[in-house]
Amino acid sequence: MQVPTFVDARIFGPLLLDIGIALLTAGASSRRVRITMVRIAAAYEYELHVDIAPKSISLTLHGSNAQEAFTGTRSTAGVGVNFKIISGISRLSWTITEKKWSINEIRNELNRLINLPGYPQLVVLLVVGIAGAAFCYTFGGDTFEMLITFGATFCGLLVKQYLARKSVNPYFCTYLSALMAALLIGAVYKAGTGLQLEHAFTTSVLFLIPGVPMINSFTDLIEGEILNGIERGFNVLIHALAIALALSTVMVIYNFQG
Repeated sequence: MQVPTFVDARIFGPLLLDIGIALLTAGASSRRVRITMVRIAAAYEYELHVDIAPKSISLTLHGSNAQEAFTGTRSTAGVGVNFKIISGISRLSWTITEKKWSINEIRNELNRLINLPGYPQLVVLLVVGIAGAAFCYTFGGDTFEMLITFGATFCGLLVKQYLARKSVNPYFCTYLSALMAALLIGAVYKAGTGLQLEHAFTTSVLFLIPGVPMINSFTDLIEGEILNGIERGFNVLIHALAIALALSTVMVIYNFQG
């Protein structure tokens, strides 16, 4: 059952900001955030002007008489990756367009999406560890190297999750996680096994590569979101430097020769 298209901008505006911030926090590209917000605003006959920064959103709503109806800003403390929220809000935007949901229905569905439980920690650790072992195999590692890579990736991610819960600086978190994974590989090598573990050493830290921000950086630059693209690109670069520094630290500790 459809409801009248008109909704109070003082209620609709903050809700639209919350939707945009939820997308931004979940790792959506600037273009996806903008398109989704414009689609929802148009469903209620509002014209939307939105400015998207790397960690904040500002918008102005104009009603049918072209007069300013609402102006507001939201910011987020950090940005991660959550495809459940991105896909869920995308579906929600199309549902709103087709069925003209009430504000309460939209708010309830948004809260449900935001509060969806994540995968169990052990499942994430196991799956990411298997992915690390698969990377090792792809780059030419043998069965033993794959097992070592699995263990190093598992422990490195465990450290990353622990540090993230403690709100450690994300770049320092990447450095310490890579350091843990590489230290385990180096310890096995120095234990006198006589095995060459180059493949394990180089692939045990691949789980730390920020793939989604890297892709978003390119898409933002292509779509003309220059500042956002540059900011995300530098964010990726600093994470890559943290990983490289961790590997260099381990090479110095174990006196590896190039």
